[in-house]
Amino acid sequence: MAQARILIVDDLAAVRRGIRSLLREHSFRVCGEAANGWEAIEKTPELRPDIILMDIGMPGMNGVRAAYEIRRVAPATKIVFLTVHNLPAVALSTQRWADGFVSKAVAGTQLVPLLRRLTEKPSRFRRKNDFYDSPEGQTST
Repeated sequence: MAQARILIVDDLAAVRRGIRSLLREHSFRVCGEAANGWEAIEKTPELRPDIILMDIGMPGMNGVRAAYEIRRVAPATKIVFLTVHNLPAVALSTQRWADGFVSKAVAGTQLVPLLRRLTEKPSRFRRKNDFYDSPEGQTST
C-alpha cells in the first residue's frame, strides 16, 4: 500500500513542526501544511491529501467549518481533529465531519496508532475508539 499523504492544519507553526516531526519519526508522508481553515480548503484540491490533521480553534475559519467545506470538495479525504479540546462532548459534536479525534494532550501516544488504522481502512467506517481518546487514554463516547 502506498504511503498516505497527510496535510497538517494548525494556526501555530510550532505545533505544525512538532506534528511533522512526530509523523516523520513514524515514516508518515506530510504533503503540506496550512495555518488556517481557508488555507486548508485552498490546498486540499492541489495537494490531494489522504488525511488532514486539523485543529478546531483557529482564527478566520475554525476547523469544523473547514472540515464541512473540505467534505464538499474532497469527500474521500479523511479528517482527524487534533485539538486541545479534550471533552467527549466536543468530540461528539464534530463526529459528523471527522474520521477521528485526538486531544493534543495524548497525541504522542494516540495519533500514530489512529493514523495507522485509518490508512489500513478503505472506507470512512471507523471504530468507536478512532473517534475519541480521552487524555487518560481510555475510550469514551
